[in-house]
Amino acid sequence: MPEGLVIRPSSVTRWDCLALGEVMLRFDPAFGRVRETRRVRVCEGGGEYNVARALRKCFGQRAAVATALPDDELGRLAEDLILASGVDTSTILWRPSDGSGPATRVGLNFTEKGYGGRAARGCIDRGHSAASQMRPGEIDWDRLFGRDGVRWFHTGGIFAGLSDGTAAVALEAVQAARRHGTVVSYDLNFRESLWQGRGGAAAARAVNRAIAPFVDVMIGNQEDFLSRLGLDVTLPHPGATQFDAENGVAVVSAAAAAFPSIKVAATTLRDARTAGFNDWGALLWAGGTVYAPRPRKNLEIYDRMGGGDAFASGLAFAFLTGRGPQAAVDCGVAHGALAMTSPGDVSMADADEVLDAAAAG
Repeated sequence: MPEGLVIRPSSVTRWDCLALGEVMLRFDPAFGRVRETRRVRVCEGGGEYNVARALRKCFGQRAAVATALPDDELGRLAEDLILASGVDTSTILWRPSDGSGPATRVGLNFTEKGYGGRAARGCIDRGHSAASQMRPGEIDWDRLFGRDGVRWFHTGGIFAGLSDGTAAVALEAVQAARRHGTVVSYDLNFRESLWQGRGGAAAARAVNRAIAPFVDVMIGNQEDFLSRLGLDVTLPHPGATQFDAENGVAVVSAAAAAFPSIKVAATTLRDARTAGFNDWGALLWAGGTVYAPRPRKNLEIYDRMGGGDAFASGLAFAFLTGRGPQAAVDCGVAHGALAMTSPGDVSMADADEVLDAAAAG
């Protein structure tokens, strides 16, 4: 276990993982185009929620999600999907429905898988969502982390980017988690559209840097660490793809040096050759050592959405079950690879499949 990464025992906690984030409904036209579809597959998803879902559904851990939903038919559909995954819904805030959506609603995510040279792309409709209107003081974090007990808390830049209010909620939550000895993981996920009109990348950077001192496990891709965390790093290979391992080592090492609270820093590595074939890997820094699995070259992709979230959940599972840094990055990469063979935002794998894939490389 990395030095300083102390995980509370399951015997004194209600949940192994609590995630804070928006849960959206995903409408999936498969390999077709959103503009031409007549039939969609519906599932739930969200950058932070996906981690809790995978820890419960794939890895058998006790998980809950802190979010807000409207008390209407779409909100209850989202709840039903969450319940089917086994994630605890007792920490959901329910908002009265106004019947038409201007006051509060469920965010919608229309995602095309892409094919060949046509890249995957999404069309997000999340304005006025219930989660985006969450404010500090609405959730009793001291009760959740203190009386109930949580071993691992996960949130990220997507939730923090929904509004000024959600950025304040994320900061409030990580501070409370730190007070009660809960491990905090944070995914630097950046969505440019969320920050338009709110200061862009510079505003996201300020939020991330305010949260970073309370984070134990920092996750992101190389651009997230550089631009969204504001690290001043001279890259060994400027202009290289995000699959460049030496650049990855430079950014995770710099993150740990800049923020002493960070015990683990991990970056995913990806080169999207086509929509159907990606190079895929990761690096993990812990205790001054960088760990890496054998990268997957020409990984065949069915649906690339959620690969980074699956990586985060595989990493968390390894640490929650007492495995070390090498196992964490191995499980993260293996689970991310398996997730990208599955429809929707999450994998259809179980823990044995992930561990077998990690062992096989």
